[in-house]
Amino acid sequence: MKKTLITLLFVFSLINIFGQTPTITAPEKPNDVVTNKVINPITKVPLDETSILIYDYDGSLISFDLEAERINWTVKATDAYTEMCANKITLQDGVVYIPFINGEIFAIDNQSGDVFWKTRIGNITDQIVLKNQIPTINNGKLYITAQNNNIYALNIKNGSLLWSYKLDSPNNDIPVLFFDNKIFTQSGTSFYSFEANTGKLLNQKTFQEAIYGKPVTDGENIFIANEKNILFALSPDKLDILWEFKLDENQHSVKERIVCKDKKIYLAAQGEEVSSIYAVDSKTGTQLWKTDFKGDNVEYITEESDNLWGYTRKKKLFQIDLSNGEIASEAKLTTNPISNFEFPIDDSLFYYSDAALIQFDLKTKDENEVYLRTTIKDDPYSAYLKIIR
Repeated sequence: MKKTLITLLFVFSLINIFGQTPTITAPEKPNDVVTNKVINPITKVPLDETSILIYDYDGSLISFDLEAERINWTVKATDAYTEMCANKITLQDGVVYIPFINGEIFAIDNQSGDVFWKTRIGNITDQIVLKNQIPTINNGKLYITAQNNNIYALNIKNGSLLWSYKLDSPNNDIPVLFFDNKIFTQSGTSFYSFEANTGKLLNQKTFQEAIYGKPVTDGENIFIANEKNILFALSPDKLDILWEFKLDENQHSVKERIVCKDKKIYLAAQGEEVSSIYAVDSKTGTQLWKTDFKGDNVEYITEESDNLWGYTRKKKLFQIDLSNGEIASEAKLTTNPISNFEFPIDDSLFYYSDAALIQFDLKTKDENEVYLRTTIKDDPYSAYLKIIR
C-alpha cells in the first residue's frame, strides 16, 4: 500500500510538471525598456497665440513671445551627450509633445512650459536614440520609431507604453504615417503596416534597396521612395506595388522632401549636378512636370496656399506654382535656413538660421531678425519651428 501511494504521488507530480505550459518572459534589453513618470494630470490647454515654439539646434525647446519679443520658458532634456535638436514637435489640444535625442519624450503645457509627463526609451546616455522624428498622434496614441530597432505606441494621457515591435534595422529616422487605422513605417529594406490600436503586424514588404523616404498618402494609396531613385505606389491593405516612378539616374535621396495634395505627389531629389522637383499623378504615376536646380541641391520643400515653398543648399528661397512647376518667386538669402518654414497670417514666413529666428518679408525680401542667439555653433544639424495656433 505504501509503495502504491508513492507511485501515485510520483505520477501526479509528473502530470503537474509536464501537463502545464510554462510562461517564459524574456528580459528586456536596457536600450529597449520604456519608463514613464507622470508629474501632472494632462489636460487640454488654451493656446498662447502670440508665441512661436523654437526647437533650437542645441536641443532646447523655447517658447518665444512674438509681440513682447521675449522668451516665455525653456525646456531641455534631462541629459544628452551632445547639444542637438534633430527632432520635431507636435502640438495637440495645447499640449506640446517633444522627443529628445536621448530617448526622452515630454508632454508640455504650451502656456507655462510645465511638464505633464516624461517617458524614456532605453537608458542610453552616449548615443542618439531618437532622430528626425515627429510624434504622430491619433486616437489617444503617440507613435514613434527609434534607433534601437523598435517602433513604439504610447498613451498620450500618461506616456505609458501601449505596444512596441522590433523592426529590421536599428537606424529608424523617418516619421511614421497614420492612415486608415493603420501605422505605416519603413526600416531597412522593409516597409510595414500595423494595426494602429493593437500593434498587430498586418503586412511586411521587402524591397531590393533600402526604403528611405517618408510615407505619404492621397487618401487612397501609400507612396514611399527608396534610398536611390524610385517612388513606389502601394495599396494600403496588402502593400502591393501599383506603379513605380523612376527619377533621373543621377538623382536620389528623397527622404522627407515629399508632399501629397489633390491626388498629386511633389517630391524633391538630390543630385551631384542637378537637383529636381517632380510632380507626379498619384493615380497613374505619370510625370506632370519637373523643375531643375542646376549646380545646387533642394534641401527642404513644403506646401502652402497651392504653392510649393523651399530652399536650397546655396541659400536660395523659392516659391513654385503647383499647377505648372514654374518658379513664381525666388530670393538669394544672406542667412542659412536650417529649419522648416512657418507661415503667419501676414505676407511673411519664419525660418531658423544658425544665428537667429528670421521673419522673411515676401514683398520686400528683407530678412528680419526676430530672436538672436547669444552664440553661433559651427554646422548645426537642424532646428524646428511651430507657431502656436
